[in-house]
Amino acid sequence: MKIGNIEFKEYPLFLAPMEDVTDPAFRLLCKRFGADMVYSEFISADALIRSIESSAKKLTLYEKERPVAIQLYGREPEPIRDAAIIAEEANPDIVDLNFGCPVKKVAGKGGGAGLLRDIPKMLEIIKAVVNAVKKPVTVKTRLGWDDNNKIITTLAEQIQDCGAQALAIHGRTRAQMYTGSADWTLIGEVKNNPRITIPIIGNGDVTTPERAKECFEQYGVDAVMIGRGSIGQPWIFKEIKEYLETGEKSKKESFRFYLDILKEQVNNNIEMLDEIRGIHHTRRHLAASPILKGLNNFKQTRIKILRTESRDELFEILDNVEKEYNLK
Repeated sequence: MKIGNIEFKEYPLFLAPMEDVTDPAFRLLCKRFGADMVYSEFISADALIRSIESSAKKLTLYEKERPVAIQLYGREPEPIRDAAIIAEEANPDIVDLNFGCPVKKVAGKGGGAGLLRDIPKMLEIIKAVVNAVKKPVTVKTRLGWDDNNKIITTLAEQIQDCGAQALAIHGRTRAQMYTGSADWTLIGEVKNNPRITIPIIGNGDVTTPERAKECFEQYGVDAVMIGRGSIGQPWIFKEIKEYLETGEKSKKESFRFYLDILKEQVNNNIEMLDEIRGIHHTRRHLAASPILKGLNNFKQTRIKILRTESRDELFEILDNVEKEYNLK
């Protein structure tokens, strides 16, 4: 499978772009554990062209994370086109356009999944960006706005005709947000459409190696994109890779092995940012990590983990979890 000149091995796994999640520290860890491509957090085109510092910082890329995509969102062709030109100067491997974000502050203002209600404008945006940059342009979107408007099978052809070189599809409508189950049947229909020649990337509810294998085999997608299933466990890419290669689940490592990875993520974020912001950036991963789930009487300890702004205190709390619960 190829996107532009980027060639991927069989059964590629992509890290989905997620706001406040896919910062460089996390992307680098996912890459180390086998992610074949990673994406930046999504970046507001309007903020980027206004040189808002927080958005400009999201353009920071590292050689070790390649291939890496920068994802942009907005609601008007010209700002997104201009932002894409700025993003290209950061030298990503791909410029990705977000037409899938369902949150009200984005979709409700006509950006992200909001463009599923204005297809002519979405297509105009894709054409404008394709014509403005030399990097491959890809698209991420959803099945449609709601159950009565699942338009992805027709929309996929239109997106391809605009010059997009790959399409990632989240198997939910905007109305679903992140509730219910992702429906991969329409993703499979898009992939099996003989008129579709660009790679189709499936996304939604891939949280286990078994499910990833099923998505490749049942729906024929060119790549599987993993989002929430990776939060707090970047090693999921390694587990899935091993299962796809051998058909057997990899043995679980020790609690300390996984804890050290999370602590490394904290350290890397602190190094890239500062102590307080670095800890803040990692909190969501600590809260979601399966290694800290299911522990009895853990509520107060969890609160302490998510409130501290000191690395030493945080690491002391985490180390005490291992001792208190006798975790091996």
